[in-house]
Amino acid sequence: MNAAVVERTAETRLSPGPCPVIRSQRLILRPHRLADADAIAVSLADFKVARMLSRVPQPYHRDDALDWLVRQTSGLMPDWNLAITTGDDIHIGVVGMELRRKGWHLGYWLNRYYWDHGYMTEAAAAVLERFFRRMPDATVHSGAYADNLASLNVQRKLGFRIVDAGEVFSMARNRMVPHIETIIEAGDLNLPKPR
Repeated sequence: MNAAVVERTAETRLSPGPCPVIRSQRLILRPHRLADADAIAVSLADFKVARMLSRVPQPYHRDDALDWLVRQTSGLMPDWNLAITTGDDIHIGVVGMELRRKGWHLGYWLNRYYWDHGYMTEAAAAVLERFFRRMPDATVHSGAYADNLASLNVQRKLGFRIVDAGEVFSMARNRMVPHIETIIEAGDLNLPKPR
């Protein structure tokens, strides 16, 4: 076996494959398009959303969304960052699996007007279920700011467990913020019951 074959095999194990389209009971999760820029900019310009995310500057503009979308739509990244839609193809949020230094990381956000409907739990569960089918031995990291009880509740319902606490810099808040770190493995995933 030559080095090229060995290298290709190793890369395959590090990636769950291309970003899929995932259908859940009420949602369609799909790869992003450049046309999503306006919806993303509107959602992330809302400080109530951005303050819970570490890498979102304030103010947030359409150009910021386009910069992010160009990377997402390039096809060069192993990550899955899926647009959350309610079936009418209107972008209402993001759920993503990103490969970081510690391994795979689940991140997500939702437009404030769609909070409290169970959409994020449904979307994150659908993505994790598909991800673990492709990467059954992976450990997925996540977390949330300590004052983001809704996000921590989503993670608790899905089966994440708390493993550490510290501080993470928030670009939107422009300061260090207490942060809870969590992890999940395939056998710990709790899929929500259909509504």
